[in-house]
Amino acid sequence: MSNDLPGRAELVRRASDLVPTLRTFSAWHEENRRIHDEAVAALAQAGVFRLRTPLTYGGYECDTRTLVDVAAELARGDGSAAWTASVYWIPTWMASHFPDHVQDSVFTSPDSLICGTLSPSAMASPAEGGIVVNGKWGFITGALHSGWQAIIAVLLAPEAEPMPVIALVPTSELEVVDDWHTAGLKGTGSVSTVARDLFVPQERFLPLGAVLQGQGASHANKSSRIYQAPLLPVAAASSVGVALGLAKAALDAFVQRLDDRKITYTDYASQREAPITHLRLADAATRIDEAEFHAHRLAATVDRKAAEQAAWTMHERVLARADMGAAVQRAREAVDLLADASGGSSIYLDVPIQRIQRDIQAMSLHALMHPDTNAELYGRLLSGLGPNSLYV
Repeated sequence: MSNDLPGRAELVRRASDLVPTLRTFSAWHEENRRIHDEAVAALAQAGVFRLRTPLTYGGYECDTRTLVDVAAELARGDGSAAWTASVYWIPTWMASHFPDHVQDSVFTSPDSLICGTLSPSAMASPAEGGIVVNGKWGFITGALHSGWQAIIAVLLAPEAEPMPVIALVPTSELEVVDDWHTAGLKGTGSVSTVARDLFVPQERFLPLGAVLQGQGASHANKSSRIYQAPLLPVAAASSVGVALGLAKAALDAFVQRLDDRKITYTDYASQREAPITHLRLADAATRIDEAEFHAHRLAATVDRKAAEQAAWTMHERVLARADMGAAVQRAREAVDLLADASGGSSIYLDVPIQRIQRDIQAMSLHALMHPDTNAELYGRLLSGLGPNSLYV
């Protein structure tokens, strides 16, 4: 990283400075089911959207430890804003594998916003000069503010095996379906998008398998270490910090209410005096420490492999997902412990912990974040079996 670029400490400080602003907008985010424009502008001004943008276009090309720590700080302010920012980092990384002249069209600003998915829920057919795509993608976080979307489709060509492809398309060419009515992460605006006979030129799609392995068509980014890793460890490290930050937010929210709360129907005038409070706090804090260990070990592995420019073993790939699942599980356990000890008054919407609990529950149910899915994958490897997923 060159001397004129902000380092990790500076970027984490900027994210920490955003916490009060994000908390101010958290109720609006839930009510309107999207991130407020002013919150997006504040994130952009802090450079949050540049963390995975190539240096060529004014980005920072940050290491993954920075992603974890920045996301954790943002989540202390608002889970929806943090999740949206972390999701943007992943398709931004994916777009950096496309031919350089395609990137010129996508990264018209260092803060260009790209949404996306890894689900191949659309079909593509060959056409002169490209492909035609039809289909629908759900859970498209940040679509309402994005200029581009990374879509996944299965290309069916005559006398060829079906091949998943990833394509970059302007979001203006997609139909947006306002179907984001959820219990958690309500402010992420994770709507569905639809393609109807959408033509994608040859230059704007790549085999998904190549991008999953960190093998793209960009000459400018070929020597950049952060773009040589497999996609799944990169995606895991990009988003795991949100879970850690939500757990820290829950701990902050719980402690702040101690002096103002007694334990109803007991002699405790302050919850702070009760031994059960001490036990819950210690247990939750320990689980947060465990979540932080797994999140940082995941990031350290991705960054070490990048520095070594070494091939990933299957064990390292699977352990990356296992670390992500373990971090999410420990973080959710910590939040649940604190929420259960927060009393009946915590169900009011102006008490943050109820929102934090719903957000981390929603996050932990994500197909790639789910603790059980990732633990099973790791257990298969430890049992001498191969992974039963392409997403490693």
